[in-house]
Amino acid sequence: MARYFIEVAYMGGRYSGFQIQDNGSSVQGELDHALSTILRVSVQTTGSSRTDSGVHARQNFLHFDFERELHPQLQYKLNAILPKDIVVNGIYAVSDEAHSRFDATGRSYTYTIYTIKDPFLVDRGYFFPYKMDKELLDEAAKIVMQYSDFETFSKRNTQVRTYNCKIEHSYWEQEGELLRYHVAANRFLRGMVRGLVGTMLKVGRGKLSIDEFHAAIQSKDCKQADFAVPPQGLSLMKVAYPPELLSNKL
Repeated sequence: MARYFIEVAYMGGRYSGFQIQDNGSSVQGELDHALSTILRVSVQTTGSSRTDSGVHARQNFLHFDFERELHPQLQYKLNAILPKDIVVNGIYAVSDEAHSRFDATGRSYTYTIYTIKDPFLVDRGYFFPYKMDKELLDEAAKIVMQYSDFETFSKRNTQVRTYNCKIEHSYWEQEGELLRYHVAANRFLRGMVRGLVGTMLKVGRGKLSIDEFHAAIQSKDCKQADFAVPPQGLSLMKVAYPPELLSNKL
């Protein structure tokens, strides 16, 4: 039995989330169905990162096991039958012990905001037509780097052993009327990025002071965070692995 990683990208607007579920369609469900159809056996993948309903991914990974050699045109065949909003960008042969979730060394996300009405960004960003202080946003993003416990930005009913995350970068970028928040870490909690964005927007609008932002993080109370920003602005940009793990691309 050999193990393979699949690299995918998708627009999440039509799906109830990445992970397969009983009620509603999912990205993983579409991939499992396509693999099972082509390989003519039941295939159940394991995903590296769960994204919520409506969230997009420039890069995500899954792994699956298969006892026979894969057809060299499997990637082409998968893309031929997958919905137009999901694409397979690579298939990799990996060791039997490799795990798409547990072997990931980091993940990065981007949240996109547009401040002037733009129909081309409706499904890829958050329309937020308010004046904001970019310097305050920048200061809040730097403050995020000072902390490791992000319980404040974790939604409730999350079964995790620790709320500690090692933030690698956290910054806002402005391009005309577009604002993008970039953040990378070794791991993320459920709802964490949207919680960070929503709370920092309150700082940028002067609704929350820098001292209050510090206090919110230190409170470890999710009621102090604002998770209300919509999912379509969020994209999983990259899942990082040790370089040798993805060295054998088919």
